[in-house]
Amino acid sequence: MVKTTPFHERLAPLNRTGLWSHWSGHLSAVKYDMSAKHEYFAVRNSVGVFDTSPLFKYWIRGRDAELFLAGVLTRDIRKCRPGHAQYSVWCDERGYVLEDGVFFRHSDTEFFLTSARPNLGYLSDLAVGYDVAIEDVSDDYGVLAVQGPRSRAVLSALAPEVNDLAYFDHAAAKIGKTPVRISRTGYTGDLGFEVFVPTDEASSVFDAIMDAGHGHGIRPFGEEALLMARIEAGLILIDVEFGSSRLAYTDKERFTPKELGLGWMLRGIDTDDRAFVGREAIRRELATKSSRWAMTGLVVDWEDYDRLHADAGLITPKDPIPLPWESMLYDIESGDQVGYATTLMYSPVLQRHIGLARLRPTHAKSDTDVHVEVTIDHEYQRARAKTARVPLFNPERKTATPDRKTA
Repeated sequence: MVKTTPFHERLAPLNRTGLWSHWSGHLSAVKYDMSAKHEYFAVRNSVGVFDTSPLFKYWIRGRDAELFLAGVLTRDIRKCRPGHAQYSVWCDERGYVLEDGVFFRHSDTEFFLTSARPNLGYLSDLAVGYDVAIEDVSDDYGVLAVQGPRSRAVLSALAPEVNDLAYFDHAAAKIGKTPVRISRTGYTGDLGFEVFVPTDEASSVFDAIMDAGHGHGIRPFGEEALLMARIEAGLILIDVEFGSSRLAYTDKERFTPKELGLGWMLRGIDTDDRAFVGREAIRRELATKSSRWAMTGLVVDWEDYDRLHADAGLITPKDPIPLPWESMLYDIESGDQVGYATTLMYSPVLQRHIGLARLRPTHAKSDTDVHVEVTIDHEYQRARAKTARVPLFNPERKTATPDRKTA
């Protein structure tokens, strides 16, 4: 049976396309308007709302909560202060990534986790022997992402607490009479917040946010617009940039944090006394420089891309919907395959064809020239492209301190 989210009653009448996908057993809008680009520009120019309620949600509580998570997560949760959130991955014993999620620290003994996949059984098995309780509260909360340069203006009219939130901070607030928790997080690479609402109060909170958004161009956006934004932001996605190691058939389908561009999570691994799952395997990988891949951004040479289409008598396509398949990458000189783009799209804000790519470390340095495989008139062609550091779109307002309300 397919479920609906706490916000579905309000969002369904706004979905002019009638297009829904299934996300963790819930209906999730693909797009509300006939063009997802309209929704995308709400996120980049004004404010959009996205229903992220299908995320799995867990309370992790107890005297040993920090000690337990420090032994599970690749990133050191001990450095996360109460009132702050931390993005992290967790790995198997061989150092391959299982999954990722965001941990919200509430106190010395309380953490709240959101993840794209269910993890109750896995975490509960590891928690044996610790003074910690893990509770699945996925159905108890709706989560509404309010994203874009006007998001602070909209939410601050309802909850002044957002004016004090730094990047990845979270705080308790009220919208109307409803207690909520608001975090300065999101998956768009822009200024944005996420509002955690008790399920029974979701509709009234949604109404209040939409009413406050009048005059700011507020509108809902669906999965297509979200995926466009996340590629520009250089944010990896499970089942695209990586899959869970526990579900992989071969090691070619498995990736380490370093291979996913998450090496920054590993700072202090050599001197740290944390014996987290997979630590020794990751240390060996770093010491021997044995990473098979490196993640990078990709920017296609627009002149070469245009030329290939013009030579075929075609108008260059500029489709912002990300490709759902891999595109091979080749060495400019030898023609050897050196990697692949996990996805490609035309970026409306950058006005370039861009993507996220997995390359051999020898070819992953920024500004390295490669060829990307494209299909033109049913034939494979190769267009020039360059590797680039992510995020490819990184507005100052995303992480600016609250007193610098950059628009």
